[in-house]
Amino acid sequence: MSKDTIFMKRRMHRIFREDGRSLVVAMDHGMGLDVYPALARPGRVLDAVLAGGADAVLTTPGIVRQFSQDLKSIGVILRMDGGSTQLATSLECRLMYSVEDALRLGADAVACMGFPGTPLEADTLENIATLAQESDAWGVPLMAEMVPGGLMKSDLRTAENTRLAARIGVELGADFIKTEYVGPPESFQKVTEHCYRPVLILGGAKTDDERALFTIVRSSLEIGVAGVVMGRNIWGHARPKAMVKALSEMIHRNATVDEALAVLASTAD
Repeated sequence: MSKDTIFMKRRMHRIFREDGRSLVVAMDHGMGLDVYPALARPGRVLDAVLAGGADAVLTTPGIVRQFSQDLKSIGVILRMDGGSTQLATSLECRLMYSVEDALRLGADAVACMGFPGTPLEADTLENIATLAQESDAWGVPLMAEMVPGGLMKSDLRTAENTRLAARIGVELGADFIKTEYVGPPESFQKVTEHCYRPVLILGGAKTDDERALFTIVRSSLEIGVAGVVMGRNIWGHARPKAMVKALSEMIHRNATVDEALAVLASTAD
């Protein structure tokens, strides 16, 4: 099945708006990490995310099953891989679900990790290739989360290596990429220029510096990034609905950093 089928296009439109951009809220952390207390009640987070105007969520089979009614009006990207938790003494990354499983749950897209430059490189790249073939057969978009050096802090996390990783992801068959923004902007611009599919930047560690966070988002949008996949800086924020609204204004209305901060301050809970 071609990537340009009506099924693929329809599902991509569930993730990306007509402007080609997307605000995705990541809620998949609980598959391996302790998310207490901020994500202890996913239903409340989903209420805020929907009210704020997010385009999609990246989440887990458990959340989709439990909150299927809440997810009717928003795009769903299903996390397909895992295998290690924060309690593990060694890391593994396996495909845990099939695309058919994802479709039975009503997912619009699927996601898995790629860790170039780590002992898990071959396994994770094979996961992407396997999932790309399966998702292509079903007309389901695939998001590859490409992280040079893996999830831990690494000297491999450079703009040049991120450019390489993003391109590897699309060459393996991904329809869009999630990766970390590594400045300065003129260096990261090569990532978007070299990747012929949409690039979304991940939100990263929780920060209390909203101006700095918005500055990264604004800078990335100006060099061709198609949006964000953000979790802890949304559901870990004291006012997640307002945070989503402010980010949406930046992504879809080209709000400045100061305008986004004003939206954050003025949006009612």
